[in-house]
Amino acid sequence: MSISADRRRARILAEVQRLGSVRVVSLAQHLGLPAVTVRRDVAALADAGAVDRSHGSVSVATSRDARPADGPSLGLLVPAVGQYFGEVIAGAREAAGHAGAHLVLGISSYEASADRDQIEKLLRSGVEGLLLAPNWLPSDQPDTQAWVCELAVPAVLVERRSTLESPAAALDSVSSDHHHGVLAALRHLSSLGRSHVALVARRDTWTAHQVRSGYVGGCELLGLTAESVIDGVGPQMDAEAVADQTIRLTERGVDAVLIHNDQDAIQLLPILRARGLRVPEDLSVISYDDIFAALGAPSLTAVAPPKKAVGAEAVELLLRRMAGGVAAPPVRHVQLLPTLTVRDSCGGPAR
Repeated sequence: MSISADRRRARILAEVQRLGSVRVVSLAQHLGLPAVTVRRDVAALADAGAVDRSHGSVSVATSRDARPADGPSLGLLVPAVGQYFGEVIAGAREAAGHAGAHLVLGISSYEASADRDQIEKLLRSGVEGLLLAPNWLPSDQPDTQAWVCELAVPAVLVERRSTLESPAAALDSVSSDHHHGVLAALRHLSSLGRSHVALVARRDTWTAHQVRSGYVGGCELLGLTAESVIDGVGPQMDAEAVADQTIRLTERGVDAVLIHNDQDAIQLLPILRARGLRVPEDLSVISYDDIFAALGAPSLTAVAPPKKAVGAEAVELLLRRMAGGVAAPPVRHVQLLPTLTVRDSCGGPAR
C-alpha cells in the first residue's frame, strides 16, 4: 500500500537525523522506497532547509544558518514539508537565522498521535522554545488542545488558533486570515458579475475548514449563491470525477468556482477544456494557495496566504516571549491577511 508524501518525508527526515549522513540510494533501500521517489522527497526537504544534499548523499542541515555558541534553539513542528508548509518553514528559518537562532524541524504527518512524539524528540534535542502547527481541526473539543499548555518551554501556535474556551487560547498564535482571503476572491468574482459560485474543497485540514466556513460566510455577506461544495478532494484526487461534477453544476447555472488548492485547479483545467467548457468564458476560476497558480493554462487568479510572513512573525513572537522573563508581554493572536493576484482565469464581466 502506498503512503503519502508527508509520511514518506517524515520517515526520511527521521532516518537522516538518526544517521547524520547517508547516500540516497542506501536510504531508499533501507526504507523500501523507489530511489526516484526518495530523490524527489529529499529535494523537497532540502528546499525547506530540513536537510543538506550533495553528490548523491543527504545529511542533517547545518550549514547556512548554524547556531552561534550562545544562540537559542527553536523547535518547529509542522504536519508536512513541501508546498504550503515549505514556505512557512522558509520564513521561520530566515527569521531565526537573522536573530542568531537555530531552527530544528519536526514533522508529524497529519496524524494527531504523532504530535506529542515529535515534540518530545524536539525537547530532547534541547530546544528552548516551540513553534507548533499541531493536527487540530476547528471542530475539535477544547480539552483536546489543552496539552500544549503543559509544555516545559514557551510555545507559539503557527497557522492554528485554539477555540476561545480552550486553555490553549492563552498561547500566542500567528495565522493567515483565510476568511479574509476567501472573501477577497468572492468579492472579485462578484465585481465581474458572477453570482453562482461553487467550491471545490480539500479534505479535512485546518486550512480546508477555514476556506469552507469563509466561503459560506462570504457568499452570504455578498449576496452570492453558494451553489455547492464538491467535497472529499485530496492528494489522490479523481480529477475526471470532479470535472464531471463541475460540468453538472454549470448546467444548473454555476458561473464561477473557487478551488482549494492550486494543484487541483491545474489538474482540472485541461479536462474541463477537453469537454468543451471554456475558462474563463463559461466559468471563472480562482484557486487558493498561489504556489503553482501562475503555471496554469490559462494562468490562475489566486489567493496567496502570507505563508513566509507567518513563519517569520511566529519566530519573532516566540523570541519575544522567551526574552520576556517576569515582565512577559501580553498574549498576542496575530492574523495576517492573504492577497489576491488577478490573472487570466476569471475574464471580464459576465455576459
